[in-house]
Amino acid sequence: MKVSIVGTGYVGLVTGACLADMGNQVLCLDVDAAKVQGLNAGRLPIYEPGLEPVVRRNREAGRLAFTADAAASVAHGALQLVAVGTPPGEDGSADLQHVLDAARAIGRHMEDYRVVVNKSTVPVGTADRVRDEIRKELEKRGQRIPFSVVSNPEFLKEGAAVDDFMRPDRIIIGSDDARATALLRELYAPFQRNHERLMLMGVRSAELAKYAANAMLATRISFMNELANLAEAIGADIEEVRRGIGTDARIGTHFLYPGAGFGGSCFPKDVKALLHIGATAGRPLRVVAAVEQANEAQKHVLGEKIKARFGQRLEGKRMALDGKRIALWGLAFKPNTDDMREAASLTLIEDLLAAGAGIRAYDPVAGEAAKKIFAGRKGIEIVKSAEEAVRGCDALAIVTEWTEFRSPDFAHLKKALGTPAIFDGRNLYDPAMVRALGFEYFPIGRKQ
Repeated sequence: MKVSIVGTGYVGLVTGACLADMGNQVLCLDVDAAKVQGLNAGRLPIYEPGLEPVVRRNREAGRLAFTADAAASVAHGALQLVAVGTPPGEDGSADLQHVLDAARAIGRHMEDYRVVVNKSTVPVGTADRVRDEIRKELEKRGQRIPFSVVSNPEFLKEGAAVDDFMRPDRIIIGSDDARATALLRELYAPFQRNHERLMLMGVRSAELAKYAANAMLATRISFMNELANLAEAIGADIEEVRRGIGTDARIGTHFLYPGAGFGGSCFPKDVKALLHIGATAGRPLRVVAAVEQANEAQKHVLGEKIKARFGQRLEGKRMALDGKRIALWGLAFKPNTDDMREAASLTLIEDLLAAGAGIRAYDPVAGEAAKKIFAGRKGIEIVKSAEEAVRGCDALAIVTEWTEFRSPDFAHLKKALGTPAIFDGRNLYDPAMVRALGFEYFPIGRKQ
């Protein structure tokens, strides 16, 4: 099939590459000419495990191409998959500017039947707005060309997106048009050869399902973080509690790990957007509001632990860390990505800098992104190794659970740190073992 992808960000690039890998002819459109030039030269704008060889293989085979020409993109595929960003507005609502711009471009250039597939995470009712914009453009041209608008939300995890796309646990299609549904069934047939994964539902239900999924996962994380803080206060151990509830089949073990707070491009944005949707509909989502509040508070927990251990009360300041240098391991919001959007590390860094501390930080992949974010900022240095990060520092804070942090040389680590103190925002180590090695250990929700 001929497929056009609008947007070459995280979702668009993974979608285009994986569809091309199934033998489709895929053309990816982006308004950023420099990004298109880089992609055509083999340079990927994001880090995602396993994606680069898929892109390279299909570019070389002639099944995957990139363009900045909107007219060429619209002419290419009967299926127009819109995968552009929907960043949060000031009121928390999803900004649909790029989605609607894509719709207008399709309306301006289409000459034959097109199925416009919303893969971007969009508020309920967006398909109607997209349909209206396309219709307006056709009316300006005096054209009456049939088209359909459907919802096909993505459920990709950063760090495992290629595998998620190739082996989906569900494929949700929101459609009320038989012709469009048939084309999408054909497109996704190679991904469900073992058993039926496609779920057909109303367009608005499909739009809401994406937000509901992310909000549910975010709720589990914030709930466990709240329990972890309670466990720490009353002398319980959240790891024991996690095992105790995770064996209940109704609960399960996924997303029950407490930490320094969730971040990334999806959960924070989608929680805010869902809150706005509820408020607009006159149905405030109180549980979701609590999830957001708990998460914002959790991002400060690690900094508060560090200030409680090393801070000094100075006149005009609250628990200042003047003269202290803290090593940070991990900057990305999660492992296997260079994405720092809404990362817990950003909050911790701001808290430490505000308290007067210096920071030396390392991340296996997100270092370059961090250098751009903190360019010109005093007090923070981004280094090239975990060993270099701890050299000359007073303590270590772990923010992202990269595998290389799981079994460090504790003897070397103890010598490198001015104070053998580890503030573990991801509970990587056994408390008894680390303390037996002579460290002060400050995890999340574990026994002190």
